[in-house]
Amino acid sequence: MHENDYPLTATVIHAIGCTFAAARRPISAIHANLFEEDSAVVVDFHTHLFPRFVRENRERWFADEPAFELLYAHPKARLASAGDIIAAMDAQQVDLAVVFGFPWRCLETAKRHNDYIMEAVNRYPDRLMGFCCLDPCAEKAPREVARCFEGGLCGVGELAFYECGIACTIRDNMAPVMALCREHDKPVLIHTNEPVGHRYAGKTDNTLIQIYELAKAYPLNHIVLAHWGGGLFFYQLLKKEVGSVLANVYFDTAASPFLYKPSIYRYAVELAGCEKILFGSDYPLINPRRYFAELEISGLHQDQIDAIKGGNALKLLARE
Repeated sequence: MHENDYPLTATVIHAIGCTFAAARRPISAIHANLFEEDSAVVVDFHTHLFPRFVRENRERWFADEPAFELLYAHPKARLASAGDIIAAMDAQQVDLAVVFGFPWRCLETAKRHNDYIMEAVNRYPDRLMGFCCLDPCAEKAPREVARCFEGGLCGVGELAFYECGIACTIRDNMAPVMALCREHDKPVLIHTNEPVGHRYAGKTDNTLIQIYELAKAYPLNHIVLAHWGGGLFFYQLLKKEVGSVLANVYFDTAASPFLYKPSIYRYAVELAGCEKILFGSDYPLINPRRYFAELEISGLHQDQIDAIKGGNALKLLARE
C-alpha cells in the first residue's frame, strides 16, 4: 500500500480539518513555480481517487450505491490511491492534478471520501488539488461543501447523476451548493456525456437541453462540463443566446480518446475558444500520453496545446 488511509475517527478528522484550514495557502503561493512565464505546465483536471476502505472491499458498497456498482463492478475497473496517482504523474510528466472521489448517495460515505481527498492534498500539496464530491441534492450537502472549502478543497465535482438525466428537479435542488461555489468563486465540475452513440458504463440519459438549461440556470458559476459537455459547444454556431449562456462554461477532455476523433480539439478551439478547454484524463481510465498524442496531430499551434494541457486550468484554479 502507498499510504495508511484506514477510516479515521471523528476526533482525528476534526483535527485534520483544522490543520488544513490553518495551513491553507492561496494557489498562487503553493504553486508559484508553475506560473513562470515560459513554463509549459501540465495539469490533469479530471482524476478519481479512492480510499483504502473502498479499494479493498468494493463489493460492500454495491447494494446501497447502484451508481458505484454500475461504474466499478467489473474487477478491471481500477480504483486508484493518492500514491498511485503521484507515481503515474511522474511517469506521464504531469505536474499537477485535480483529484476527487465519487458522488455517493450516502452523505456519510461522501464525507469519509472527502476526508481522504483532503488528506491526499495535504500529503502532496505541490502536486494535488482537491474537489469536494457528493450528491449535491442531499439535505446537508451545503454543509459538507462548506466544510470541504474550509478544509482547503478548491472546487466541487465531479457531480454526476448516473441513474437519470439532469432533470429540472435535480437542477433546482443544486441551488444551495451552486450558491456556495459562487460565494467562494470555486469551479463546479459536472458529469455530462453525448446523448447519441454507443452505450457504456457511466453513460447517463442526460440530454443536451438538460445540460444547457443547467448552465443557463447558473450563469455566474464557473462550470466545467466533463467529457466535452456531450458536444454542447457545437451550438455556439447559433447566432443568439448560446454564447452568452456558455460564457462561464468550460469543457474537459476526459475519455476523449474513447469517444471522439482527434479533430474535436480543432473544432472545440474554433467554436468554444481555446481558453475554455481543459485537459482531463479521467485517471485511472486512460493514460495521459494518449491525449497528448492526439493533441500533437490535432492541427493546433503549440501555444494552444500548452494552454489546453495546463495553462487554462491554472487560470481557472487561481480564481479566489
